[in-house]
Amino acid sequence: MKVRLCLSGLISELKLAVPWGHIAAKAWGNLKGSPVLCLHGWLDNANSFDTLIPLLPQDLYYVAMDFGGHGLSSHYSPGVPYYFQNFVNEIRRVVAALKWNRFSIMGHSFGGAVAGMFSCTFPEMVDKLILLDVSPFVLDFHEVENLLTYKRRAIEHMLQVEASQKPLHVASPEEMLQRFLKNHSHVSEKCGELLLQRGTTKMPTGLVLNRDRRMTLPELSFDFISEKWFVHFIRKLQAQVLLVKAIHGYFDVRRENDANKEPFLYMIRILKSTLKERFQFVEVPGTHYVHMNEPQLVAGIISSFLQSKPRLPNQL
Repeated sequence: MKVRLCLSGLISELKLAVPWGHIAAKAWGNLKGSPVLCLHGWLDNANSFDTLIPLLPQDLYYVAMDFGGHGLSSHYSPGVPYYFQNFVNEIRRVVAALKWNRFSIMGHSFGGAVAGMFSCTFPEMVDKLILLDVSPFVLDFHEVENLLTYKRRAIEHMLQVEASQKPLHVASPEEMLQRFLKNHSHVSEKCGELLLQRGTTKMPTGLVLNRDRRMTLPELSFDFISEKWFVHFIRKLQAQVLLVKAIHGYFDVRRENDANKEPFLYMIRILKSTLKERFQFVEVPGTHYVHMNEPQLVAGIISSFLQSKPRLPNQL
């Protein structure tokens, strides 16, 4: 374990053993404080929280992990696909290594969906669940019909990449940044540089991406669920839930050419009716990466939620 001091407090670089290698993580705050696990979005990494966590209560202990195949974490073994459930499994392995029995989770985008599934699978372990511009599950009325198509494409893509002898693409730092920003229109240049710091490795002729090339479109790894499953899963939740939605974030971008907002509205209705006082919904100005680009817009909301007293779940 490497430990270093910086202006935002004590930071630990962690390397947690798993059967296929290791999960990398970084930590902030008070080691003896209540633990908060931070989960990044698809193809991002633990640096996703670099601008936000210094603005949150420093008496808590924050650990931001790199999912397998992301950042500084090991890639999965050959032949092992990156399925949604595998990422849920990773959380359980990480908290076991950290010896956490009860903790809070903060997840952005894909990380929030993984956090939601974990929180319902192991409801007794999660005190508070913070969802940054994402629903607690991948609920989409249209995409459920495409689930088998996506699963087929995921298998075919993995086989194609494994059979390919194509060398890693090497690019200059500037070229790498511009390509990244082109594919991540919601990320500011400063935050793009932050994500690439942990998401690339320096070679003699430039930079290469650390992420596993077997990962491609997120929907190939997602497990889309139906309305019926959504209701059933939400009833299992014991945690308090905070959902922070960016006004120009994921939901609006995904539906920019579709006037049907029903999946999102349905999700909010079910969360409110099921969790009642344990659910808090807040909209903030900004884009899908508002927690990185403008962390001051969400830091106060998240801080108040983390410092609030836990509430007992409703009898279901």
